[in-house]
Amino acid sequence: MQFIESLGYQVVFDDSLQSLKTFIQERNYSKILVLVDRNTSDHCLPILQPILADLGNFDVIEVDPGEENKNIDFCIGVWNTMLDFGADRHSLLINLGGGVVTDMGGFAASTFKRGIDFIQVPTTLLSQVDASVGGKTGIDLDNYKNIIGTFTQPQAVFISSVFLKTLERRQLISGFAEVIKHGLIFDGSYYNKIKNLDVNAITSEYVRHSVGIKNTVITQDPKEKGLRKILNFGHTIGHAIEGYSLVHDEQSLLHGEAIAVGMICEGYLSHKLNGLPLEDLHDLIATFRKNFNDYQFDDSIDHELLGLMNNDKKNHSNQIGFALLSKIGSCDYDIFVTEDLIMESLDFYRNLIA
Repeated sequence: MQFIESLGYQVVFDDSLQSLKTFIQERNYSKILVLVDRNTSDHCLPILQPILADLGNFDVIEVDPGEENKNIDFCIGVWNTMLDFGADRHSLLINLGGGVVTDMGGFAASTFKRGIDFIQVPTTLLSQVDASVGGKTGIDLDNYKNIIGTFTQPQAVFISSVFLKTLERRQLISGFAEVIKHGLIFDGSYYNKIKNLDVNAITSEYVRHSVGIKNTVITQDPKEKGLRKILNFGHTIGHAIEGYSLVHDEQSLLHGEAIAVGMICEGYLSHKLNGLPLEDLHDLIATFRKNFNDYQFDDSIDHELLGLMNNDKKNHSNQIGFALLSKIGSCDYDIFVTEDLIMESLDFYRNLIA
C-alpha cells in the first residue's frame, strides 16, 4: 500500500482495498451508502462487496451510466434515495465509478443536509488519474460541462488497479488522454516515457505518477485561482466538442476522446500565441492521432462550439480563457484568445485529418 498526502486527506493506492475497510472501521458512521451506475454495479460492486460486508449493512444507490445523465434531475434522484434510506449528517457516501459517478456523487454529498462525508473509489483510468482527485464536484447544465458544482474535498480516495481490468479498451484510451496531458503540461520526461506506450501497458506506477503531478498542482492552488488552470489544457475546446457530441452524435465522444481533439487545437494555439515550437506541436499531434480516432466535423458547427466556449468557467470579462503550452512539459494560463483564432484552430484540425 502506498499513499499521497493531498488537501487534508490521503490518496491511497491499495489493490486489496483492505485500507478502505480499516478507514471506515475507525469512524463511527451512522449509515454507509454506495453510489454506482449500472456498469459499476455489475463489474465493480462485486469486488467491493466482500469488504463492505464485514462492516455491516450498506445501501446501494444506482444511476444510469453516461455523461448525459450527470445532471440535476439524476442528482435529485440521488438525494431522494438518500432520504428514503434515512441518511443523516453522520452518513458516508462511497462513490464507486468513473468520472460521472465521482463528480455527481461528490456534488450530491457536498450539498445533502449541507454536506456529508464522501469517499471516492474511482474505477476508470480517467477517474483514477484525474476526476477523483482535487475536490472538484459537479454536474452539467444542458450541454455545459460541470457548470454547477463545489470545491469539496473527499475524506479519502482509494485507488485499486483491479478495477482497470473491468474496462474495455475504449475506456482505457479515454483515460490515457489525461495521462498524456499531465506530461505535456508539467513533466516533459514523463511525456516522452509514456507517449509510445500501448494503453494496456499502463500500470499502477503510471497512475501514481499522474496523480502525483495533479496533486502537486492542486495543493499549490486548491480553488483554481492560478496554477491549477494549467490542468485545463485541451479542455476549453475539448469540453465544447464533448458537449456538442453529447447532443448531436449517435455515439457521443468520451471525455478523453473530446479533449484529445481539444489538445491538438490548443496545441496549434500554443504554437501561434505562446511559443510552442513547431517540432513539439508535430510531436503532440502524432501522439494523439496514433492513439485516438479522428473526429469529423465541419465549420457549420463552429458558432455552436463558440457558444459553448463562451460559457466556459475559465472566461473573464467576456474573453475566452485558455491554458497553452510554451514547450512540452510547461504550460501557462489566463491566455485569452479571439474567436477568429479559435476558429482558425478548428480549421487546422479539420485540414489535418482531411
